[in-house]
Amino acid sequence: MSEMADEKSTAAGMSGKRIDGSPSPRFAVSMAYFERAAKVIPGGIYGSKSPGFLVPGHFPYYLSRAQGSRIYDADGNEFIDYLCGYGSQIVGYGNPAVDGQALEQARRGDLLNQPHPAMVELAERLVGLVEDMDWAVFVKNGTDATTLATSIARADTGKQVIVAAEGAYHGAANWCSTNVFPVFMQAEQRDVRFFPYNDVQALEALFAANKGHVACVILTPYHHPTYRPQQLPTPEFTAAAERLCRAEGAYLIVDDIRANFRLDMRGSHRFFGIHPDMVTMGKALANGYPISVLLGTDGLRKTASSFFITGTYWMSAVPMIAALATLGEMERLGGTARLAELGRTLKEGLESLGKEAGFRARVSGPLAIPYLTFDEDSDLYLNQRFCAAMADRGVFMHPHHNWFISLAHTEEDIARTLEAAQGAFRELGSSSSLAAERP
Repeated sequence: MSEMADEKSTAAGMSGKRIDGSPSPRFAVSMAYFERAAKVIPGGIYGSKSPGFLVPGHFPYYLSRAQGSRIYDADGNEFIDYLCGYGSQIVGYGNPAVDGQALEQARRGDLLNQPHPAMVELAERLVGLVEDMDWAVFVKNGTDATTLATSIARADTGKQVIVAAEGAYHGAANWCSTNVFPVFMQAEQRDVRFFPYNDVQALEALFAANKGHVACVILTPYHHPTYRPQQLPTPEFTAAAERLCRAEGAYLIVDDIRANFRLDMRGSHRFFGIHPDMVTMGKALANGYPISVLLGTDGLRKTASSFFITGTYWMSAVPMIAALATLGEMERLGGTARLAELGRTLKEGLESLGKEAGFRARVSGPLAIPYLTFDEDSDLYLNQRFCAAMADRGVFMHPHHNWFISLAHTEEDIARTLEAAQGAFRELGSSSSLAAERP
């Protein structure tokens, strides 16, 4: 997204107006809360949920409830949801099979002095399920898991350098943060090296330049940078990453926080034929209950056992109960095959409707985790306009972040979404003021 477009969106977000400058009475309650929030919370809403990250005036700022594939905002507006709690919902909001067991445990006790037996049961289930993994450590979010993984790699190898792809998101910790404050680059990010995803020559050159110092390579199973089309890994790239790690005595970490269980029930690394030493998972693991996990191979068990790993909330029982129930529900509702089927219908429909309207609209990434961009639009302005038009029609599709299919979505949801998309594409194609409005 261009700086000018970003500034325009941010300014509109503070005013509560649409990108065309008109007011948005649909979101009066949301705006009232935002005005109150701005007085007591830095930025009002921070991070990826901030108004400027969406399209102000077309999306709600606050949501009040959800059910299945639907979300409802503070003003009572309903949306078919394709963000799924940023990927955390995989069997649907309010799934009774998950919530029933989780809430029953909450009544019995959640955060206890010692772990609940469900911790053992969940670890056994994941080690038996996720390919090539031998142990599990539970944490709360993706940042916890990726930071723990890189720390264990550094401790085991005695080396400091972490290798990661440019534009990849591995959490909010300072070592991997997108914050550009110089103090972080001089300290926490000093020993992190970046290269273009899928670029074998660049990765080989980076290893050569840091020979004897690389502790690990951390990669998402496929590349999902914000503001850009998604990239699937080439076999040559994944093979090179494994080869270079083995030769260097470094560890390969697959950060599967975002995609886990949407591509393969045994892990996204199995889907792409990657052989990692550690895998991080989260988001959909417990259908929105706060839990993530670091999984590793037997060769790292001793170091992991000697590493001090703790957090006040990391052993709470409710998310573990929810995770066990979620894994069962995924299988019952059709699992990855069902997600791919729905995703294929959505992808083919969107691309076809875009073409009919005269746009080179392209859906990138795996079928279950799609993201639409326009080949003729490098700064995502058309994305903003399209997603704004979809939100106006009751469909929540993020303009700058990849989307997610859940097992609560139905064929009817997809059909209604494509009907809305037909209108949205026509609106973009027939708008005589589009060029004039563009920043």
